[in-house]
Amino acid sequence: MVLTNVLVCATVLLVAATLLPMLQTTLWWVRALEFPRVQIVSLQALTFLAALGLGSQSGLVIMLVLAAAMALQILHIWPFSPLCAKEMQKAQPGAAQNQVTCLAINVLMENTNHAAVLAEIDRLDPDVLFLMETDAAWNTAVTPALSGYPTVLREIKDNYYGLIFATRLKVRSARVSYLSVEDTPSVLAELEAPDGTPFRFVGLHPKPPVPGEDTEGRDAEVAYAARHARDTDLPVITMGDFNTPAWSQISHRFKAVGGYLDPRVGRGLLSSFDARRWWMRMPIDQFYATEDVSLISFQRGNFVGSDHFPMSAKIRFNDPDTARQLNRRVTALPDAEEARILQAIERQGSRLSQIIRPTTPPLL
Repeated sequence: MVLTNVLVCATVLLVAATLLPMLQTTLWWVRALEFPRVQIVSLQALTFLAALGLGSQSGLVIMLVLAAAMALQILHIWPFSPLCAKEMQKAQPGAAQNQVTCLAINVLMENTNHAAVLAEIDRLDPDVLFLMETDAAWNTAVTPALSGYPTVLREIKDNYYGLIFATRLKVRSARVSYLSVEDTPSVLAELEAPDGTPFRFVGLHPKPPVPGEDTEGRDAEVAYAARHARDTDLPVITMGDFNTPAWSQISHRFKAVGGYLDPRVGRGLLSSFDARRWWMRMPIDQFYATEDVSLISFQRGNFVGSDHFPMSAKIRFNDPDTARQLNRRVTALPDAEEARILQAIERQGSRLSQIIRPTTPPLL
């Protein structure tokens, strides 16, 4: 009887953890339940096996309820299984001058393993580098590695939201921008690939859902950045620690509004956080690209002492028609939902225009 009661309580909690994220709310504790879907479905499976051992009608009811809850969780995770169709098929590498390598690392502000981060930068030798959580100590540590980059943007902070953006590509414009009312800077840049093809880069690191931090600011920042793809006919790529998993509501909306594709779909989770605890890992460091971008490779990097793994992508832009043949279109949002999101973006733009902040001058 005691075991039955324990399993009933566990089932109620696990079902609630499955159903609550379906709500349209920005409450931090609800949105936080989107993160550990793999962990939740694993607990559901263990509880299912325990109920199997009851051999009673109560056990059967528990198993049926848990089976339905597991199915719902798996529906969210399934697109990131290697058994699912890929959104971005790999393209042939082609000539070296047509390739662009991008690397994003959340270095973890208190991480002192500067040498590991420098080694990863040296190993991948990226054309575009985006570092997050960079304070004064990290700025000093990585400065030697930035000597080969003609363009470097720094927004150094001690609040876990500093950033450094560096590129050796030709820069049409680049600036640090604040896309939310929070103190979380982003990078907006227009660059040229080595063959002269122009494209846009967006680097994001919004706040996560934690006690006292609902996700309105994060969602507004991510949606506002999605519009950066809508405002141009140029190819667009976006990287960073989104502080939301690849299967979350806001990730799907970001992709639909901006017309982005996710190379994780059909390839596996490539979970980037928590790098130090395998049982807590989830895919929250993202790379997205518009359908006119060809993917050559997408990979998780080496452990660098941070709680995040580096994420890198190698891409090319010179053949958009081939890219569209290799890539699968993102399913559009219903018109009513898309209109609602675009209205929210406009409201966010109005709020941002009323906030006066010192800004990094654009590089032209």
